[in-house]
Amino acid sequence: MELTELDRTLPPLVLIGGPTAAGKTALALALADRFPVRLISADSVQVYRGMDIGSAKPEAAILSRYPHALIDIRDPEEGYTAADFVREAGREIRESTAAGTIPVLVGGTPMYLKALRYGLDPMPTANPALRRRIERDAEAVGWAAMHHRLAELDPVIAARIRPNDPQRIERALEICLLSGRPASELQRGRGPDRMRDAIHIVICPADRGELHRRIEQRWQAMLRAGFLDEVRGLVQRPGFDRTAPAWRAVGYRQALECIEQRSPVDELARRGAAATRQLAKRQLTAFRQWTGAFWYDPLNKTTINRIIKRVEPVNPANRPHRPDVHKDRQ
Repeated sequence: MELTELDRTLPPLVLIGGPTAAGKTALALALADRFPVRLISADSVQVYRGMDIGSAKPEAAILSRYPHALIDIRDPEEGYTAADFVREAGREIRESTAAGTIPVLVGGTPMYLKALRYGLDPMPTANPALRRRIERDAEAVGWAAMHHRLAELDPVIAARIRPNDPQRIERALEICLLSGRPASELQRGRGPDRMRDAIHIVICPADRGELHRRIEQRWQAMLRAGFLDEVRGLVQRPGFDRTAPAWRAVGYRQALECIEQRSPVDELARRGAAATRQLAKRQLTAFRQWTGAFWYDPLNKTTINRIIKRVEPVNPANRPHRPDVHKDRQ
């Protein structure tokens, strides 16, 4: 990726974030009915073809009516990184602006959105062979022991990562081993804000119990829709690679383990919902760090009208007016 692209301020856009099952897609579609928009997915799983049910990807009929960029652009065996997202989302945003539409990013992957907003640290790229070696070691000794190994190499990073977070442990170990330096030394810190003209919206039920109910309902709906059959079909594809990053996604990881261990479906529902609740908790922690974000409860009947009013100033027909960032903040 060219450094010049990372240094460029992005044009006005709308960013819809929030935890899984909060109602982000419904809000994005409501905005598409009201404004000229280009919808851009910011979801690390919806990029993969065939990973539909488990990622809550909009159905084909919806995508036909409301096209989303950055959905179905990779096979599960391929990698997709935050750097890929920054490059491709930046292109989509600029093309949207040039076409006279509002770029609307919608998704629950805070890492992608943070990278787009503040840029990326100069980290080494992923090394599949090294990752397989790390995963083999983890199978032998467990991820808690791998976390202890990381603490020996980089105690600063290890202190920020929970021992039960294999994806982040693996990446941190990979960086340390590839660079020969602690990952914390390669982190340059937060760069300049490239989204100074963006409207940051976080959609989430104020009642966490409601969010948990939505997660439970989503899992039941996924299983009724044939989620396990979807995963079995992906496993049978030529080139299936269990170690590919796509299979670390919450939901797909649990489903794959269920198939391999011949666990009952109700056990998958229990473990999957628990993992999704933990994911939602991590997402909320990340979204609370967003500077200048507006939080909305999807259950509040006034929410959609308030958001429409908030977005109106970036409508191309109303420029060059800027949104008043001092009102309606929660």
